[in-house]
Amino acid sequence: MPTNPVLPGFHPDPSVCRVGETFYLATSSFGYFPGLPLYRSENLVDWAPIGHALARESQLDTRDARASGGIFAPTLRHHDGTFYLTSTNTSGEGHFLVTADDPAGEWSDPVYVDAPGIDPDLFWDGDTAYFTYFTTDTDRGIEQAEIDPETGELGERRTVWTGHEDPHAEAPHIYERAGTYYLVAAEGGTHTGHSVTVGRSDDPTGPFEPHPENPVLTHRDDFYRDVHATGHADLVTDADGNWWLVCLGIRPRGGFPGWHHLGRETFLAPVAWADGWPVVDGAEVPAEIDAAALPGDADPANADPNPVEHTDTDFAEGRPVEFCYRRTPDRDRYAFTGDGLVLRGGPETLDEKGTTFLARRQTHFDCRVRADIVFDPDPGEEAGLALVMDEEHHYELGVVCDGDDRTALVRVTVGDATDVLAREPVGERVTLGVDAAAESYEFRVDGEPVAEARPKYLATEVAGGFTGVVVGPYAVADEGPAEATPARVERFVYEPVER
Repeated sequence: MPTNPVLPGFHPDPSVCRVGETFYLATSSFGYFPGLPLYRSENLVDWAPIGHALARESQLDTRDARASGGIFAPTLRHHDGTFYLTSTNTSGEGHFLVTADDPAGEWSDPVYVDAPGIDPDLFWDGDTAYFTYFTTDTDRGIEQAEIDPETGELGERRTVWTGHEDPHAEAPHIYERAGTYYLVAAEGGTHTGHSVTVGRSDDPTGPFEPHPENPVLTHRDDFYRDVHATGHADLVTDADGNWWLVCLGIRPRGGFPGWHHLGRETFLAPVAWADGWPVVDGAEVPAEIDAAALPGDADPANADPNPVEHTDTDFAEGRPVEFCYRRTPDRDRYAFTGDGLVLRGGPETLDEKGTTFLARRQTHFDCRVRADIVFDPDPGEEAGLALVMDEEHHYELGVVCDGDDRTALVRVTVGDATDVLAREPVGERVTLGVDAAAESYEFRVDGEPVAEARPKYLATEVAGGFTGVVVGPYAVADEGPAEATPARVERFVYEPVER
């Protein structure tokens, strides 16, 4: 039986569209590069990564972005044979549009849209395109204007929604069904009060009458649920005309009220219709999804290996699609070779922007991570395996020069506090590892456990922000990358563990 979340780990603010019998989905990426990860599915539960919409520096530069700045919530749509993505670079020029004929191929450079706020939406009614967005101004609420998608030029702006209960209503999306237009929005903030509200109108410009049973989806009424903070929804129909909803949610750990470190994840729920209104059964996302109701084949036995679930790479074919850099990288620091990933560190540590660091999302509470590294550091150099939430919250298992010897150390950074939990002598070739569980990280050197730390201190409730934990190899060198001793990652393995 398929289970929620359908995209685990740091996959917030999902937006989905369908072309034929294939679904495509995009999520927020914040300061990471490439930006706007893209996924494809035939059944809405098995999502394979196909690339990123913002993969060139001409499209995205997040070198100066704050930890949870950069690229916010997208809307992904398909119209007249073209894919459109709109989003907001909160650390750059604001709202933008990019287009592609094939979502797995190259996307255009951004066309910028002169409007305030975040969470832009695109909707076509015949030949007219509408651009709807959250202004972040409680007096103006959610605004809308006609848009020329080729130029980004907007027509007259108007407020179309100021919230059902919350004047900070965000994440607008417009839909049409049987001649009626629906506005779906998020209210109640982005944490435990999050919810999905709906309004309807005879015109895409409103005014929108609120659903009499708003919110149509929320988990805020029961803090003992396994899933909290559900909201920021997008709707899609399958080829048989059935309606579905994707939204974000979190899975707290550590008991009531809990904390979450995997980030905001993507969930799926079926949508029914009653009296001309969308209805989500129980106003909640189900723990299990009825495979018989899904489009396509949702039998896990028939699913292809998915790098969201499992990574085993020697980096010989370049950067795997599931890996990303923390901000737009200095490409000269990374070489993908037949002998592995070669990293050259710079003076920036994981406490700073610009670190040499390549990572993938942690997508399971229980998982095993291993990195086979060849490194003979000089003084002031370090390389290893890191778990990162942001510059002030990260754990690393790194190899350093210790006199005439090499030492693997476990270092934890939480806010202003840094501590070294263990030191172990190692050879030039070493296997560094993390065995993760819901409430612990166990660090291993050449298979032997050397220290433990708690995921809680990498959680949003401690660190803040909108992202989740990522894990991968890093390198640091006082003298800079040109003089740095290269660290070679011969193999990287990420695999879920059944407990």
